[in-house]
Amino acid sequence: MDSKEQSAEILLSLTPLEVVGLKQGINFRRNKSSGKNYILYKDQNCLRACKNVCKHQGGLFIKDIEDLDGRSVRCTKHNWKLDVSTMKYINPPGSFCQDELVIEMDENNGLLLMELNPPNPWDVDPCCPEDLAFGEVQVTYLTHACMDLKLGDKKMIFDPWLTGPAFARGWWLLHEPPSDWLERLCQADLIYISHMHSDHLSYPTLKKLADRRPNIPIYVGNTERPVFWNLRQSGVPLTNIHVVPFGIWQKVDQNLRFMILMDGVHPEMDTCIIVEYKGHKILNTVDCTQPNGGRLPEKVDLMMSDFAGGASGFPMTFSGGKFTEEWKAQFIITERKKLLNYKAQLVKDLQPRIFCPFAGYFVESHPSDKYIKETNIKNDPNELNNLIKKSSNVSTWTPKPGAVLDLGRMLKDPLDSKSIINPPVGTKIYKDSWDFEQYLKTLNDAIEDEIFLHPSWIKEYFTWAGFKNYNLVIRMIETDEDFNILPSGYNYLVDFLDLSFPTERPTRDHPYEEIRSRISVIRHVVKHGLLWDDLYIGFQTRLQRDPDIYHHLFWNHFQIKLPLTPPHWKSFLVRQRYTTP
Repeated sequence: MDSKEQSAEILLSLTPLEVVGLKQGINFRRNKSSGKNYILYKDQNCLRACKNVCKHQGGLFIKDIEDLDGRSVRCTKHNWKLDVSTMKYINPPGSFCQDELVIEMDENNGLLLMELNPPNPWDVDPCCPEDLAFGEVQVTYLTHACMDLKLGDKKMIFDPWLTGPAFARGWWLLHEPPSDWLERLCQADLIYISHMHSDHLSYPTLKKLADRRPNIPIYVGNTERPVFWNLRQSGVPLTNIHVVPFGIWQKVDQNLRFMILMDGVHPEMDTCIIVEYKGHKILNTVDCTQPNGGRLPEKVDLMMSDFAGGASGFPMTFSGGKFTEEWKAQFIITERKKLLNYKAQLVKDLQPRIFCPFAGYFVESHPSDKYIKETNIKNDPNELNNLIKKSSNVSTWTPKPGAVLDLGRMLKDPLDSKSIINPPVGTKIYKDSWDFEQYLKTLNDAIEDEIFLHPSWIKEYFTWAGFKNYNLVIRMIETDEDFNILPSGYNYLVDFLDLSFPTERPTRDHPYEEIRSRISVIRHVVKHGLLWDDLYIGFQTRLQRDPDIYHHLFWNHFQIKLPLTPPHWKSFLVRQRYTTP
């Protein structure tokens, strides 16, 4: 079977009378047999259709009472808005486009709503499950999103973040990994890294690995933003990285193969993976918002997924307007509950034999981030597992560092006490100390860099960044640890409409954001041309915006689309020395 072959599926059919009954503007329709909902938009020139599913987190669209033109719908989950006449999201502006469905008229002027899909790629060349011996397939949890898989005589490791911080200095490991974690890495036959975020692609971890085994095979998906885009600048000498296409089985040996799939919301960077050993599938959706566009294999043997929430600077780092402490607290409670229900429903729909919540075990442990740690409440994995047990027969596993799940035993008897072996009593589970200083020193070293002696670095940097022709003005302010303005720091405006740097805000109507950033982190990011995730997801900013609108194009550019090569600071400094009297 050709893995790229497409097939047509009829999602909804309307009789000729129902077609005549479609009103001008928005029409909501439901397929009574499948229970799925759809939206059709009709005007004098065309008829368009899409699924009634928000691309953010799968919410249902309803009529937007604020829409006077009859073209937009509002999501019941997070108030995202979709202009159905263009199939573009208008809140947040400039974000996603909704996937359209194919409309076909039959010979009687009835209507068929069609979806063109490739066949489920994991069904290509199917393998019948074979019996597993006890101990043949073992899954060991190390920490956060890192799993060590024994698959026959092969070892595979997922997303090794085992030392140091993530997102500059904002995230630190919650769990103490097993003391032999480096030996485990060095003994692996292959490593899968899902995406470029530093809680999955950990250069401090990979540096220790590369010092001992630089040629270890590492596999990543063929994302638009390469996972290892910053490898050369990192100084980590890995030499055996494989970039593989999506939806194609990668054969390791006669029993083992894996397939990397893209995320439907962030295909430019996020991936997930299916590992199959002797016909038994392990699905790891990692951080994907909509893994494989929402199409996933059902009844896999083991499914792993994130669960915690809190992997964003919103709303903890925002102030002004509605962003009171009471509003933030209520928002976080509501959003975490929504996430739990969403994950529980996904597990219920897919019906894996075993489910494991992971990829959420981090903590904002630096003393300067006490406010974030206290505010950014995360979901409890046991609460999710209890929710799953109420609505399904899925077995669940809340992992501890060094705990081992024996898949063969678990599949034969989920109640077998030996199917999960927890670490010995007295084993240290949670970290209580982190080596802050060596990592903060790296950041602090950027503060006194020669670049920042010259105010023209601002124009140099934002010209390099390449974002312009967008009506947004930002004020960037360098601060101390507590986000107080530094008199000696830079405090400047950037007008992205014409990429100018005015001394005062323009007189025209314009949206405005104020971004306060810790001086060490913003200068480190600027110096090395890093993505702003270190600032935003790492809680290294405090933000205000007027009006309260999320500027997707701006943040998406600085979080994903910055140039792959860093700024040319050497030539910049040469020019400064040459022109300075």
